[in-house]
Amino acid sequence: MLTRWGETLDKQQVLQEYPRPQLVRESFYNLNGLWDYAITASDACPGAWDGQILVPFSPEAPLSGVGKTLRPGQVLWYRRPLPLKKRAGMRTLLHFGAVDQRAWVYVNGLLAGTHTGGYTAFTLDITKLLREGENTLTVAVRDDTDTVPLARGKQKTKRGGIWYTPQSGIWQTVWAELVPERYIGSLLFTPELPEGRIRWQVFSAAPQGAKVSVCYQGEPVAEGETDADGCGSAVIAPEQLHLWTPETPELYDVTVTLGDDTVKSYFAMRTIGTGRDAAGHPCLLLNGEPYFHHGVLDQGYWPDGLYTAPSDEALIYDIQLMKRLGFNMLRKHIKIEPMRWYYHCDRLGMLVWQDMPSGGGRYNLLTISAPLITGIHLKDSHYRLFARTDPDGRDSFRQELEEMIRQLQNCPCIVLWVPFNEGWGQFDAKQITRLVRKLDPTRLIDHASGWHDQGVSDVRSLHVYFKPYRFRPDKKGRAVVLSEFGGYNLPVAGHTWNEKNFGYKGYQTPEALGEAVRKLYETQIIPARKAGLAADVYTQLSDVEDEVNGFVTYDRRVVKLPEELMQALARELKGESI
Repeated sequence: MLTRWGETLDKQQVLQEYPRPQLVRESFYNLNGLWDYAITASDACPGAWDGQILVPFSPEAPLSGVGKTLRPGQVLWYRRPLPLKKRAGMRTLLHFGAVDQRAWVYVNGLLAGTHTGGYTAFTLDITKLLREGENTLTVAVRDDTDTVPLARGKQKTKRGGIWYTPQSGIWQTVWAELVPERYIGSLLFTPELPEGRIRWQVFSAAPQGAKVSVCYQGEPVAEGETDADGCGSAVIAPEQLHLWTPETPELYDVTVTLGDDTVKSYFAMRTIGTGRDAAGHPCLLLNGEPYFHHGVLDQGYWPDGLYTAPSDEALIYDIQLMKRLGFNMLRKHIKIEPMRWYYHCDRLGMLVWQDMPSGGGRYNLLTISAPLITGIHLKDSHYRLFARTDPDGRDSFRQELEEMIRQLQNCPCIVLWVPFNEGWGQFDAKQITRLVRKLDPTRLIDHASGWHDQGVSDVRSLHVYFKPYRFRPDKKGRAVVLSEFGGYNLPVAGHTWNEKNFGYKGYQTPEALGEAVRKLYETQIIPARKAGLAADVYTQLSDVEDEVNGFVTYDRRVVKLPEELMQALARELKGESI
């Protein structure tokens, strides 16, 4: 099954866009394309290669051209020429968007560095390993999926139902750039309203004296420098203050110069919080005002690329389609996307609830389903019950969680972090919440989406599928969010991944599905909204493998519900018709 973007994919021009829109330099060398590959049973570098793989698609993805599954214990090897040369006074950085799960990177046979974690980016300084003439880049990968406690998301060695095809290796863009000896590592912008102040921090070995220039639609609006800690700020004049919302996704362009290094970036003026609406209900705030989050569960899977969208246009399509259907929020479920996806949400105007990919041991069904059967929320300090007995696995989760937040913290679209979902690998949620809040005090937290609530998050989070939903206020006074519901399935002939049909309630025609969705919103969700519901998240954006409960088919060729229907329901939920 191919999407229309997969059908027209040019192997010589694969995902050529600059992969990191929030830190753009002119020096950029894209390393996507055909690499040699081999799969071995040992850690020894292969003497012969199996063929070629199209990077950044995993070998399990049809677009990779390989069609093989990496098994636990095996090693996936990559090799390609590295057409880079040393330049006096410059450093060469090698960037990987994501490699699943553990990577060893070699330049000219020498180890450049390693990384553990299949969802976060990493960078290696390879300057000292480059030589005159030809250079060779080699990458070794191990991916043991659900046989180890590392983050794996919805991947499973034995896929089926809500668990999907495992994938491995390089699945986001690989690229290189030249930087001066003194260079900018990352940026952080923190807006403060209502005073209209933007604070910034430049991360570098020597950040003092960086010059920051802010423009809006090409016109200068603020400037300043950094102190010894890399910090600074400026106030944007009231007439030049434009707040970011999904309806008005206003962005400011930024140029940062540190010595000989210059980068381009952007930020938005917006704040997130909780409060009460005009009726006194606990609610979510955007820029200090009540704002209802009308969302969709978005798993970010593609039939031809699996985790990797076949093109930038494909990423944009999903976001724009959901906006056309009246949604203003996507819950990015158990996956971290390439940075360009968040950039498109920033510029197009889409709120994002960001999940941390789950990990741990084999999930205990009784633990996972306990709240559904008994209503009891277990204490997640019982590691055995939650398949979290391995201390190294818990440490890896904390590390990956911190990497995720550091990587995405500068994205205006992200408004809420979700460390755990439905008890999958959940542990010490109170301590994890404190960690997340320390790392990012500017956003909200749903510490245990669905159930096993430990009482410390900013919202009371509920998943309701198999019974009618009736709103009840939270006893702790938190905003109540229906973070999953729906899941109605409709198979569309000629657009299903296989013959299986998984969902929570099935229909046979678009008309029947449309009527059921209309009734669901009008009899349950809209009344709950009037009673105090702060957010809703329908399951889900697209079909995924066995699951046929998406608004659009897996190949993104058929939208199952009329835009007019969904737009009308959205207007009611957002208060335009209430």
